[in-house]
Amino acid sequence: MERTDMAIERFEPGKRMSQAVVHGDTVYLAGQTAQNTVGTGVTAQTQQILDEIERLLAAAGSDKDHILMATVYLSDIATFDQMNAAWDAWVSKTNPPGRATVEARLCAPDYLVEIVVVAARVR
Repeated sequence: MERTDMAIERFEPGKRMSQAVVHGDTVYLAGQTAQNTVGTGVTAQTQQILDEIERLLAAAGSDKDHILMATVYLSDIATFDQMNAAWDAWVSKTNPPGRATVEARLCAPDYLVEIVVVAARVR
């Protein structure tokens, strides 16, 4: 079997992780959390995260219409409707992605939401 290596592109790499990685026509985003958590609730944090997702997708050659799957982590599943208030206003109406939402203990108590996205690159 002949092996064909595909390039891997990394966006905003750090010591621990890259914010986005592209392999072939697939864009993988690291889990995104709100940058400003002081005095913010779930809806505001979700909106911050969605804005950052749009920015990272654009840098990697994609957009929200090409999201294949989103995984949403909530520190408290009782805030599901608050997260959906921002999500529903933002998500593509013509090309909504697959999505899973789960409750999870996030890496810091200030983080109420984390979202991981996999998208197709726009060609």
